[in-house]
Amino acid sequence: MSGDVLRIPTGKVHVSNDQSRELTISIESDRGVATVEEARAWTRARNVSEVECIVPDQSGVARGKLMPVAKFFSSNGMNMPQSIFYQTISGDYPELGEISTIDPADGDYVFKPDYSTLTMVPWESDPTAQVMHDAFHRDGRPVDIAPRQVLRRIVKLYENRGWKAVVAPEIEFYLVKPNTDPDYPLEPPVGRSGRPEVGRKSFSISAVNEFDPLFDDIYRFSEAQGLEIDTLIHEEGAAQMEINLRHGEPIALADQVFTFKRTIREAALLHNVYATFMAKPIASEPGSAMHIHQSIVDSATGQNIFSTPQGDPSPEFFAFIAGQQKYLPQVMCVLAPYVNSYRRLARGSTAPINTHWGYDNRTVGIRIPASGPNARRVENRIPSSDANPYLAIAASLAAGYLGIEEGLTPAEPIVGSAREMPHDLPRGLLEAVELFSGSDELREIFGDNFVTVYSEIKREEIETFMRVISPWEREYLLLNV
Repeated sequence: MSGDVLRIPTGKVHVSNDQSRELTISIESDRGVATVEEARAWTRARNVSEVECIVPDQSGVARGKLMPVAKFFSSNGMNMPQSIFYQTISGDYPELGEISTIDPADGDYVFKPDYSTLTMVPWESDPTAQVMHDAFHRDGRPVDIAPRQVLRRIVKLYENRGWKAVVAPEIEFYLVKPNTDPDYPLEPPVGRSGRPEVGRKSFSISAVNEFDPLFDDIYRFSEAQGLEIDTLIHEEGAAQMEINLRHGEPIALADQVFTFKRTIREAALLHNVYATFMAKPIASEPGSAMHIHQSIVDSATGQNIFSTPQGDPSPEFFAFIAGQQKYLPQVMCVLAPYVNSYRRLARGSTAPINTHWGYDNRTVGIRIPASGPNARRVENRIPSSDANPYLAIAASLAAGYLGIEEGLTPAEPIVGSAREMPHDLPRGLLEAVELFSGSDELREIFGDNFVTVYSEIKREEIETFMRVISPWEREYLLLNV
């Protein structure tokens, strides 16, 4: 009975193999297993017929292949061209020149499943599973430009110091009417009342209730995937929502953000609504952010190193803040990756325009929420919701790490509003790319290959944007110049 699986009424799967060893695993878990044997049992228990083999690209777009379950387990990973990691959001490719990890013939990378991410695809009609894959060269080396590997590289820096980084993302997004013509502005959708939302309705329960059936599906899909939503709130904009996730390990949380964005879009489509994570989708409404709460714990003791044993803020806490102040502008093209992203960061808006910091202050880029010593953390309010979660978390943690490594000291905290203070973040994508590509410190921490590839992708996207004539140009230049 080699490989035979028997469903046990207690919710267990019993697997016998050639060595007459027994493997008993729980099938009650909705997300993740440890080994290929457990993955086989998990998929058989759920009658899975197909597996979505998913790879996040530089834009946070899901690339990959759909395989019959038998093919998935019989193959030794999957192969895809290297070019998936240097494709722009519009599907173009930059000129990359001589980069050591890129084959000019566009040969294949090998992609291996991370079984800890195995989960169902709840919106599919047939039982379908999904699993994230990591990229490797054929000799087994990790691909240093792959977003999951980039984040893993930064997490490793903390591990080498005996620390664990902890993050908790908050993701804002808009619900909008279906829009198939890009020349027309987006509009709020019609809820159960039959009327589109108008005005600002921050934290409104009734405004959320307008879309109860949609949110019921989001919760249902999330539960089926083992995703944990901490809170759901209505944000400031018309039909703008925010979902907060529970804190945890950075790669696992980036996986969750990646999966949540896909889940929310799929749930919205079932209700004839679009969900968009554009940073500034509607000109008259606030932009959407992805705030990242960050702390560091000692791996041996589990203690938050941002607090001393007496409960006071530690030197590492202040150095981490200083690193954010110094380096967040230099990683801005990762935190705000598109031309549209910078429309959110405008004076007079609720988005931060500088890297000042303050205690429980939502007008600054770096907020310190009110908390006890064990929960002391740093909230980075600068990233936009269009950012790749793997790269945004990596960039934010890298900035704090460099601050600790360099023993930096932050400026004084801001009391009161920072919204009228000088704008010290890059004002546009081209400026941000130049800061990123020109930083020796970032090239050291991320690697030359990633910085070069990512920078060239962004430059190519800028060139694509420059070929588009905007309504503003037609309105003010057509007959006036």
